Amino acid sequence: MPSQFPSRARRTLLSCALLSAAAFMHPALQAQQVFRVTAIPDESPTELARKAAPLVKYLESKLGMKVEFTPVTDYAASVEALVNKKVDMAWFGGFTFVQANVRSGGKVIPLVQREEDEKFKSVFITSDPAIKTLADLKGKDVSFGSQSSTSGHLMPRSFLMQAGLNPDKDFKRVAFSGAHDATIAAVASGKVQAGALNISVWDKFVAEKKVDTNQVRAFYTTPAYYDYNWTVHADMPAATRDKLTKAFTDLSKATPEGKEILDLQRATRFVPTQADNYKGIEAAARSAGLL
Repeated sequence: MPSQFPSRARRTLLSCALLSAAAFMHPALQAQQVFRVTAIPDESPTELARKAAPLVKYLESKLGMKVEFTPVTDYAASVEALVNKKVDMAWFGGFTFVQANVRSGGKVIPLVQREEDEKFKSVFITSDPAIKTLADLKGKDVSFGSQSSTSGHLMPRSFLMQAGLNPDKDFKRVAFSGAHDATIAAVASGKVQAGALNISVWDKFVAEKKVDTNQVRAFYTTPAYYDYNWTVHADMPAATRDKLTKAFTDLSKATPEGKEILDLQRATRFVPTQADNYKGIEAAARSAGLL
């Protein structure tokens, strides 16, 4: 009996110690939970990080967990990251959402878009005084953004084809800059005679005087279409999706925090969206042979 007591006591003490440790570790483990966010790299890495910083801080306060912005190398990587659950939420263009939706077998859900994304547009820009219409692009070097970009490639290509122009046959050379700001730089430097990009980035560059409009000008603006959105994997709990949707739709320019985030996102406000809004993008992608 005396020899058994110390052994039993040790087991009891050890059990108590483990329970105590578990009790202390549980909040810490919860605190270590990370919500990962990414975005298509449609602008420079520094600009994407600048846009993400206050949004990350805001989402942390709304979700009650650490939020991290995880940059990706290209558009395809953003699709794979969400489809494979390497990230929890992604900022997609309309086309990258369609790609993710097809790639996942319908297992992604678009939550919100900017009000501006209900009627988004692209612009064609040039530094050549002789280029005044889309038809004038025949025989010229023309740059798009990324091949997977909605506003920098898919929709401009779609509208070109509607105008009777086939970029692969009618242009002297088709280039892909990789990002909207890079397209502006390519046109401004004379690497190409014209380029197509997101109207929001063009307007920002003009407003911030980052482009000389005496040298580079927009000569054609496309009709409107649905574009960007914040998308999550369909396996995300509905309560978390609702919390995220509310966090975005609650953002208001009436508060300093809301104004900073919305201005950086170039948004008036965020509104709920749905997959059906992007049927037109999917149809354009299939028509152009890009899906």
